[in-house]
Amino acid sequence: MAKRSTSQNVPKEMQARFDEITQITDTFSDAYLNDEYKDMCRQLTATLCRKRLSPLLQGKANTWACAIIHAIGTVNFLGDSSQKPYVPAKELASHFGISTSTMQTKSKEIRDMFGMYQMDPDWTLPSMVDSNPLIWMVQVNGLIVDVRHMPRHIQEEAFYKGLIPYIPDDR
Repeated sequence: MAKRSTSQNVPKEMQARFDEITQITDTFSDAYLNDEYKDMCRQLTATLCRKRLSPLLQGKANTWACAIIHAIGTVNFLGDSSQKPYVPAKELASHFGISTSTMQTKSKEIRDMFGMYQMDPDWTLPSMVDSNPLIWMVQVNGLIVDVRHMPRHIQEEAFYKGLIPYIPDDR
């Protein structure tokens, strides 16, 4: 299913920067978010570290940490008060001592770099997989369908092709 790497391996020359940024995102995640956000932020930071020429080489670590959290939060509705956890964008930026516009600009740079969008199946938190309809949409005979409502053999084929994370009828 995932088209992105979940690896947290980074080039040697980027290890110190990775450690610096993830220490900040880990601390914020432990205090205000959860382990899923913590892991996802680490994965995104590692992915940014592996880019040639990594954008993380320039700028302040706290700005990048805030933007990484905001980018993952945008995909997973962190700013929606009906969701848990919930952190408004203004409070997120304020916590890191940067302006909302700086946070949003860097976050957009990250999201554009990886084609991230709300409910992006590649960046959805594991706890939100079941409620994300985009993860379950597949094309069958030219029609887009929700595979959860299809016969088991179609679910199995979609799973074996890596289109869905698990066979819905097994849960």
